[in-house]
Amino acid sequence: MDTAMVIDLGRQALWTAVLVCAPLLTVALVIGVIIGIIQAATSINEQTLSFIPKLIGLALALLLFGSWQIVTLVDFTRSIFQRIPTLFT
Repeated sequence: MDTAMVIDLGRQALWTAVLVCAPLLTVALVIGVIIGIIQAATSINEQTLSFIPKLIGLALALLLFGSWQIVTLVDFTRSIFQRIPTLFT
């Protein structure tokens, strides 16, 4: 097993993780900022107020992006399994 191959595999794994997590993290960030602005404007300091909108937003994002995320993870897993015969040569 070559060092360059290990580094390339790690790079692909990190990039796949970023791609899969990005839609959910973006939705949570946007909802959190919007709720934060509303809380600052109305002086409501309830910490649990942003939980339900984030939960609903993440559920909708999973419905929207879930199939794409699964396809991305399956493609990455297939590429790893296809590399197995070349690892020990």
